[in-house]
Amino acid sequence: MTDRWRVGANLATLANGLLGVGAVLYTYAGNKLWAMLLVVMAIGFDGLDGLLSRRSRRPPSPFGRVADSVADAVSFGIAPAVMLAVHTSDAAVWAPYTALTAALAVGYFAAAIGRLVYFTARAHGLSYFLGVPTPQSVLAVVVVLLLQDTPGYAGVHPVGLLVGAAILAVLMVVPIPYPKVRRGSTLRLASAVTAGLAALTLIPLQFHPSAGSLVATVAEVGAFGLLVGVAVYYVAGPFTVPRPEPTEGRGP
Repeated sequence: MTDRWRVGANLATLANGLLGVGAVLYTYAGNKLWAMLLVVMAIGFDGLDGLLSRRSRRPPSPFGRVADSVADAVSFGIAPAVMLAVHTSDAAVWAPYTALTAALAVGYFAAAIGRLVYFTARAHGLSYFLGVPTPQSVLAVVVVLLLQDTPGYAGVHPVGLLVGAAILAVLMVVPIPYPKVRRGSTLRLASAVTAGLAALTLIPLQFHPSAGSLVATVAEVGAFGLLVGVAVYYVAGPFTVPRPEPTEGRGP
């Protein structure tokens, strides 16, 4: 008998990967705002994949785990790396940093792949993540791009983007525990608000509102709110992971 939850999870995984491909294509086409929206949508489908998988009565399959990691590699590894390396707007500003942005993109991609391989091979059974999970990292990349690249709410600053993205790449692979945001999680509400702020920012920007308009102001306020939401996960996240109780002195 077909497991509808498993089928739904597989479709969500497929949607995740296709959105990542779309983000790469939109970046090369010069529409990075659409690319950002697509990777944020991919985060939603990645979460839906996990939700549907947990509803299934069948145990997780190795194939599903690998397929999910492949989709994540596209949407949360290749797509953000391309978004960091390709700059079709303000090209003159970015021209002196072409080699550095390419190197950063390769480094970010390598960190994301290392993170995903480790999770698939060894850490999938843990109740928390070791290192920042790739969906949260790509959301932080979106924030960095919004502030310092396109539309550049804090100004177009290549050095700031390079430094920020390098830090995000490192935090994916350092063994700091980060929570899985599920039902009952301390950060569940904060994560829901952050997702809403991402939509509040990116959807209006697709219509290229004129500077100073109400829509443009809402998008800008949403971008800085999104920054706060992402920072909450990065800073507070490790403190919400339950620590194992010490076992010294206990009997078998």
